Amino acid sequence: MKKLKIYSVATLSSFLLFSSGSFSQTNVFDNVIATSPNHTYLEAALIQEGLVSALQNQSATLTVFAPDDAAFTALASALNTDINGLLALPNLDDILLYHVLGTTVPSSAITNGAIVQPLSPTNTVKLTLTGSGNVFVNHAQVTTANLNATNGTVHVTNAVLLPNETVADVAIDNGFSTLVTAVVTAELLPVLTNPLANYTVFAPTNQAFDNLATALNTTVSGLLALPNLADVLAYHVLGTEVPSSAVTNGAIVQPLSTTNTLKLTATSTGNVFVNQAQVTLVDITADNGVVHVLNAVVLPVETVADVAIDNGFSTLVTAVVTAELLPALTSPLANYTVFAPTNEAFTDLADALGTTVNGLLALPNLADILTYHVLGTEVPSSAVTNGAIAQPLSTTNTLKLSVTSTGDVFVNQAQVTSVDINASNGVVHVLDAVVLPIETVVDVAIDNGFSTLTTAVITADLLHVLTDPLSEFTVFAPTNQAFDELATALNTNIAGILALPNLADVLTYHVVEGTVLSTQLTAGPVATVNGEDVIVSLTNGVTINDATVTLADVTADNGVVHVIDGVLLPPTAGMTENTNDKIVVYPNPFENQISLTVSESTTYSILDLNGKILKSGTVNINGNIDLSELNSGSYFLNTINNSGSSVISVVKR
Repeated sequence: MKKLKIYSVATLSSFLLFSSGSFSQTNVFDNVIATSPNHTYLEAALIQEGLVSALQNQSATLTVFAPDDAAFTALASALNTDINGLLALPNLDDILLYHVLGTTVPSSAITNGAIVQPLSPTNTVKLTLTGSGNVFVNHAQVTTANLNATNGTVHVTNAVLLPNETVADVAIDNGFSTLVTAVVTAELLPVLTNPLANYTVFAPTNQAFDNLATALNTTVSGLLALPNLADVLAYHVLGTEVPSSAVTNGAIVQPLSTTNTLKLTATSTGNVFVNQAQVTLVDITADNGVVHVLNAVVLPVETVADVAIDNGFSTLVTAVVTAELLPALTSPLANYTVFAPTNEAFTDLADALGTTVNGLLALPNLADILTYHVLGTEVPSSAVTNGAIAQPLSTTNTLKLSVTSTGDVFVNQAQVTSVDINASNGVVHVLDAVVLPIETVVDVAIDNGFSTLTTAVITADLLHVLTDPLSEFTVFAPTNQAFDELATALNTNIAGILALPNLADVLTYHVVEGTVLSTQLTAGPVATVNGEDVIVSLTNGVTINDATVTLADVTADNGVVHVIDGVLLPPTAGMTENTNDKIVVYPNPFENQISLTVSESTTYSILDLNGKILKSGTVNINGNIDLSELNSGSYFLNTINNSGSSVISVVKR
């Protein structure tokens, strides 16, 4: 407990004007205090300090706030002393004068927030009149009012006032006028003027209140009318004294408000934040605590950071603290969408990278990874569309969203396992993996104008596969023109290509596991993710089946892309536009000839993937077509007879 201040004795001799013939008059000492059985300690203190005559002065006009005996006993206990100890205080006279006003103020004249100067010049007295009619003098409640005498009035209080510099005085004396008005309006002066308390007050500046009012499209008067004003203010106060030197990064502390906790950040550069508000001035000390100045008002709302804290995302929370991102995510006026990886997701990433969670926390780009999980707008699950490309707070890369045909939602490779955990400043969706802002093979396609390939990958629900940062792929990427030529050859359009039931099979036929640079390609069959082989030829440049590599080795962080001028068709593609189910083609793939099982004379044509007719003719029932002159690769067999027509993909080995 702090030592009580010692002040010089202020004489009241100037107030003493005795006159004879006044015996019929009454005074606040003889007729109120001395006759009260509950003010024996006050009477003894006044007699000891020689202040009785001042209170007997018939010419004076006085208001005495008179602590009862229980109040003195409580103060003695709080100071770990007894009544004799109180009577021995060196500044007892100043304490007693702090209870006396030099004018008569009946209870009816007391206004809420009035600051009055008592006979003691050491400090002012702060008056509170609550909405329920209770009156407080500093922290002491008036229990009996208007015990009148000729020379004034006495109001009985349940506590002894001390002329200490409180956290309320710090606000009053240092120009925090909006904060002071708010404290008065919320009837919190009795709390903050308690001389026996220990507080830490995070004090927003006037500008901070102005900024909040603007953000809420109101005025300061509008803020003062908020129904939860008292809770907002109590959210700025800790019930213990915390100097700036004791603030640790990531500390979560409980203020007087029980609505929410405060999140403290101490950055590597020495800046301190309380939630989103920066501390601009520290350690303004008072006798009952310390004040730190904030550049913003903090609000006790449930933020996306609280969602993570309250729902067991301990690794994510530790990462956010380590990356000094708590101030961003606790901003009550922001709107965020957070894709929150589970603890297991972080552990899986650490295992995949051959490190530990502590190793992840030490990554130099940790902040960038975390902000890659956050959108600067609120996106509920109902607003997620397949193939949406969204820009997170990180500018390193975009997020790719997928909604599969079965209703699963992915963010890059990570599946959303729980949706729409709402907060006051956004929404949280849970992920089963950590997404990384690396350049994937999908990014290569997006960034280099492969719009048809990208659309096809989205349509086939393959985005989450190819954006996996921990996998490696070699992608043979057909140009937009290659898709256009395929559509022409199939006598359809791009929409027709995208509607193919086996589109995913066609696309995965363009993907090889692992990173295979052009210098590592060898002639011959190469297995694809589809399960079928492509044929690599190095005779005239590089060809994959019958498509030529026009640009090689466009590298990504999860593989490499080689650009090709044709769409590869797997032998089992079955890419048909078929109105004739009576035609059977075999074998497929073939070596030199194919056989057609037909029941009537049939006209055929063989086309390359650009739609050029290479051979045509007619076959009779169950005829053969010699194609030994064709190079290895994919072709289209167009047939037509009285039963209908068909376009069938065939492959020559």
